[in-house]
Amino acid sequence: MSQPNNHEPRRNERGRTRNRGQGGPRRYSTSAPSQRKRSSDPARLVAFKVLREVSSADAYANLVLPKAIRDHHLDKRDAGFATELAYGALRAQGFYDSILATLVDRELSELDPAVLDALRLGAHQLLAMRVPNHAALDETVSLARAQIGAGPSGLINAVLRRVSAKEVDTWRAEVGASATSESQRLGLEHAHPEWIVRALRQGLVAHGRPATEITELLEADNAAPVVNLIALPGLGELAPVLESGAEPGTMVEGSATYSHGDVSRVPGVNEGTVRVQDAGSQIMAHALARVALPEPGEDRYWLDLCAGPGGKAAVLGSYAVQRDARLTANEPSAHRARLVEKSLAAVPADFWMVSSADGRDYAGTDYAGDYDRIMVDAPCSGLGALRRRPESRWRKNARDIPELTALQLSLLEAAFNAVRVGGVVGYVTCSPHQAETRLVVEDFLKANPSAALLDTGAAVASVMLPGTPPAAMALGAGSTVQLWPHIHGTDAMFMALLTKTA
Repeated sequence: MSQPNNHEPRRNERGRTRNRGQGGPRRYSTSAPSQRKRSSDPARLVAFKVLREVSSADAYANLVLPKAIRDHHLDKRDAGFATELAYGALRAQGFYDSILATLVDRELSELDPAVLDALRLGAHQLLAMRVPNHAALDETVSLARAQIGAGPSGLINAVLRRVSAKEVDTWRAEVGASATSESQRLGLEHAHPEWIVRALRQGLVAHGRPATEITELLEADNAAPVVNLIALPGLGELAPVLESGAEPGTMVEGSATYSHGDVSRVPGVNEGTVRVQDAGSQIMAHALARVALPEPGEDRYWLDLCAGPGGKAAVLGSYAVQRDARLTANEPSAHRARLVEKSLAAVPADFWMVSSADGRDYAGTDYAGDYDRIMVDAPCSGLGALRRRPESRWRKNARDIPELTALQLSLLEAAFNAVRVGGVVGYVTCSPHQAETRLVVEDFLKANPSAALLDTGAAVASVMLPGTPPAAMALGAGSTVQLWPHIHGTDAMFMALLTKTA
């Protein structure tokens, strides 16, 4: 049957559909339905699968992504694209969701989770990556068509076209304008939950920084971190690492940064004598191992009370070899204890052992005064490592903090029981939250008259390279140290070195 003269045909003579743009003559799509792309670009497919694992199985992106890259045989370029796409979409999830919520005619929670993940990937390409709009749209829709279905791909196409209609700064201003408080505005604009913004601002002030640095800190949290390497003292060699393309580290001796793809290609990494470890964590382990004990005497028995996954234990174990000391790496979780054993594998076995007690058990009389140096890298909120764990900010809750601080204080009490008079305890958290850092130390000192805070700032400065910004904050007769991503380029690590005086 012929079409009425007052209507254009739905398809042209080659079967291609009209483009239903507004105004102007009708245009036709570049391909017939049977020819439209239904395959997934490998790099985008990997990123999509990572988001699905994180959303549906509470997986950790940094564990899922490397396996997905290997399984799909991505080359260096595609692996880099997949990493930026997956991590970036997860980091900025709250920002993208606030945009998408204005463009979808239902609550985001009512969308198929796979559709929402595809929308987040598309939004990140459109607003934060150097991907042409047409490529971001076409590839995301093709991914959705192949992985979710033809029906949802239409919704994804329509929503992402509306996302692409505005620049990221425009979206940021519009989203921020809906906020009812300064913390909420910053959280919306910089993709952080409001409670974390408040906690970070309070942490800045508590550790001697101006509250006005909050924007810089949030931006640093959203920047992709570099890969930091450490050559284990006395066991690893830095020269081959630098010859492989790494750059010398600027924070601590024996360190390097690497930005050339697969880090397993760096000499020493597969053998375990060179390790991937944030420079802040390196500094804390060096400082505890090298600080002079306030009281002379034996310095042979060391304890890492909360050792998993083993990065700091490997550094301490390396020093133990040089000092003829013995390290006990304690980790109650069986899975994490296996990671500790793997981390220590490059250290001669005579100098370490792994135990699996609850760290609080060290408060018992059987352990009183047994150790000369103790690391308490306490379980914490992890607010200092948000840039390395892109999904973590959306999983954390302010209600978790009181339970964590109670545990942190109990572990510090246990370590203080187990250290000898004149020994040293290093209390460390990967958090700048004042409740997990200075307040724990202050409460501990008030309850333990025989405890004294050492000059942690001096101990940390002695292991850092010249020119590093200062990080110490006076607290009574001693000092604590707080590192910051926007100041030091490290995770926001906190440290207090304490001793037993009687």
